[in-house]
Amino acid sequence: MCTAGLGLTIPAAQAQAQAQAQGAAATAVAMALPAGVRRVTAVEGIEEYRLANGLQVLLVPDDSKPSTTVNLTFRVGSRHENYGETGMAHLLEHLMFKGSPKHPKVWAEFTRRGLNANGSTWLDRTNYTATFAASEDNLRWYLGWQADAMVNSFIARKDLDSEMTVVRNEMEMGENDPGSILFERTVAAMYQWHNYGHSTIGARADVENVDIPRLQAFYRTYYQPDNATLIVSGRFEPAKVLGWIARAYAGVPRPTRVLPRLYTLDPVQDGEREVTLRRVGGVPLLYAGYHVPPGAHPDHAAVEVLALLMGDAPAGRLHRALTERRLAAATFAFAPGLADPGFALFGAQLAPGQDPAEARAAMLRTLESVASEPVTAEELQRARDKWLNDWERAFSDPEVVGISLSETVAQGDWRLFFLARDRVRALTLDTLQRVAVQVLLPANRTLGSYVPTERPQRAPQPQRVDLAQAMAGFVPQAAADRVPPFDASPANIDRRTERFSEAGIAAAVLAKPTRGGAVQAVLTLRFGDEKSLAGQGQVPSMLAELLDKGSARLSRQQVQDRLSALKTELAFSAGAGRLTVSLQSRREHVADALALVAELLRTPALPADALEEVRRQTLAAIEQQRKEPEAVLANALARHGNPYPPGDVRYARSFDEIVRDVEAVRLEQLRAFHQRFYGTGQAQFAAVGDLDVPALRRALREGFAGWQAGEPFARIPQPRIEVAPARLVFQTPDKQNATMSVQLALPLADTDPDYPALMMANHLLGGGGNSRLWKRIREQDGLSYNVYSGVAWNPFEPNSGWSAGAIFAPQNQAKVEAAFREELARALKDGFSAAELAEGQRGLLAFRQLGRAQDAGLAAALSSNLYLGRDFARAAEVDRALAALTPAQVLEALRKYVLPERLVSGFAGDFKP
Repeated sequence: MCTAGLGLTIPAAQAQAQAQAQGAAATAVAMALPAGVRRVTAVEGIEEYRLANGLQVLLVPDDSKPSTTVNLTFRVGSRHENYGETGMAHLLEHLMFKGSPKHPKVWAEFTRRGLNANGSTWLDRTNYTATFAASEDNLRWYLGWQADAMVNSFIARKDLDSEMTVVRNEMEMGENDPGSILFERTVAAMYQWHNYGHSTIGARADVENVDIPRLQAFYRTYYQPDNATLIVSGRFEPAKVLGWIARAYAGVPRPTRVLPRLYTLDPVQDGEREVTLRRVGGVPLLYAGYHVPPGAHPDHAAVEVLALLMGDAPAGRLHRALTERRLAAATFAFAPGLADPGFALFGAQLAPGQDPAEARAAMLRTLESVASEPVTAEELQRARDKWLNDWERAFSDPEVVGISLSETVAQGDWRLFFLARDRVRALTLDTLQRVAVQVLLPANRTLGSYVPTERPQRAPQPQRVDLAQAMAGFVPQAAADRVPPFDASPANIDRRTERFSEAGIAAAVLAKPTRGGAVQAVLTLRFGDEKSLAGQGQVPSMLAELLDKGSARLSRQQVQDRLSALKTELAFSAGAGRLTVSLQSRREHVADALALVAELLRTPALPADALEEVRRQTLAAIEQQRKEPEAVLANALARHGNPYPPGDVRYARSFDEIVRDVEAVRLEQLRAFHQRFYGTGQAQFAAVGDLDVPALRRALREGFAGWQAGEPFARIPQPRIEVAPARLVFQTPDKQNATMSVQLALPLADTDPDYPALMMANHLLGGGGNSRLWKRIREQDGLSYNVYSGVAWNPFEPNSGWSAGAIFAPQNQAKVEAAFREELARALKDGFSAAELAEGQRGLLAFRQLGRAQDAGLAAALSSNLYLGRDFARAAEVDRALAALTPAQVLEALRKYVLPERLVSGFAGDFKP
């Protein structure tokens, strides 16, 4: 039992728990339960119910965001697959979206309704998730689809055959990433018998030769209500939703089968293991994996804190031992909580020219020296604060918590989500040190070589957890107050937005209740023009990357500790003549967070060691991109027909030119650029969330008063350039996934009368799961895991960019290109039916509505509107225009702007002659 974080004695905590239970029971009595539904428990605002057929239901009502998330979790993943069945859980995830007799066109319905839906498979569970603007109709429909899909999905041979190329394409996409494949190889070497050693994507031979009756039997075994948890979070009425769930699942009987009992555990590892991966391209990577207890084990809290203590930057031991000493470009750590004994993975990415042997020695020395260099109280406190801050951010977002709960569901009990928090709070230095010494042993390590030891050392025996015992002492905190709903319509956003100016900064703030007092903010500085910014190379972007590395008053670590204390996430990004600061904080901290931002912007430390660290990381990233099909093609297309001279901010640099610019950056250039360009001569600030507006205004005024840029701002023109049509092909050897990209410059801006019609035409052609390109290339032909089209709209000049693309196996290049051109030609010839348009209107408007429900996106939109001199009345006007479109208008816009003879097409992959 953890009481330190609650400030209660044990008897007081028990009394509080009893009072919470009585209050929750009273609520349950007040809310009449549907027949066949019983209430199980309530923890901190989350209500658990159980249906007669065994389905577990978790309701997480939260009106702070006008959206709803539904997540159906099946307790089945790659851990449950037998010999010859690897990849079966993931394959079922794909086939679930192929439909059932009642719902034959699932992806089309998702798009028509504006649902952001997806599925994911992991070691212990499979998720089916959708987020959408709060809508009773959509929620009822999605619950009905999930109930029907649970037991009535086709799982048919024809669907398996059509989806097989898509699944292979997904495999090949992972095969292109050395880090992903090294992860698979390392974890596979860690496990001798347990299925955690099998990649979730599965063995190609198993996937390609899967037996359909065996797959159907796997489906009937695990896709049952007693093996599933339905989580609904966000805005909804609990009583109504519980009734809808009861009705949707009324026809799903309780299964008579008994779930297989899994009992395989690996023995204790008794010596170092080694795995080596050799591939073309990329940069050196090192992983060190160690066996750890299950996620439900009390010691796993120490494992998660240990991963932060070692892998975080800049305070992490690995960062200090490798990155700061220039032995590696970056370090990291990963310790997922799993149902059975799992793993912690520590890694280092090297830059070109760095010595893997020296880096490996330093990494292992750092990890495995905890016995002689014990963990300090300061390290524990810093890592614990970061872990708890991340937990609080997850719990304050109804979309995130609805997904996060599925991980503890997969571990055996959803309440572990809260118990893990309490265990981290109560973690002692002695426990952390004990676990670190037990786990970080050479004999428990899988890396790049095998080194026998004279005396074997063993980690603790693997063991499962008695969940009843583990939960016996758990006392939940009081549930957070429900947040009143917010109307995210354009008219209400404009009505609630307060606009003002402070210290030369144009500001727009929207105060609204949020869970946990969350606040999203954006500050943009604009400076310079095409002449003054010419020849700056990599200086602006590298300056942005150094801004959080300290100030004249605070060291880099002190900045990170201050952000942790303020429960604030901060990010800087640079563009041509622009610096953007993104901020995620809380009501009580956002003013102090803004003061810290002002200090970092006005008096950055720009330390020399941090510059070298950023330089090495940037060079490593460039080296990684040189052989990646997507990066190679994107760079080539950007350079094709580019008329600007080197040094112009609109010039597209080659990889070699970028490397030269990175290597040329000096500290004096960064300081000179900061002095010359940074300031609030042209700046916009926007914030959305639980705001104290007077305190916010005071923070802006005190932080930024009197700070003017030396170089005046003038927007850099982006006129449309006539680019010659072309078909470009690039070889990227040893890459099993290829890519296609098609581009076209369009002579219109987002203020053009044709804007809504062309937006809709693109949506119907390639903008979603019911689009022509998706249905043909992914669904019908099964050639691509991802196919799309989109428009990058220009708000000023008539120069927007239309693009389309797909990924695929290299041998399918001709088929993909032919299918794309055929579907584009068919759309230009025949247009779209009234039914297609009606579905597209519903889906696109729902997606736009959902976008306005996301606070981070809303803050960015408010900031952009300040710069553009707009408000959300423009969004409402576009919505009305979209709703009024006719098929003839959509076809006219498509024919007017999307001209096949003007396309620039590019392909990159390992194309065999």
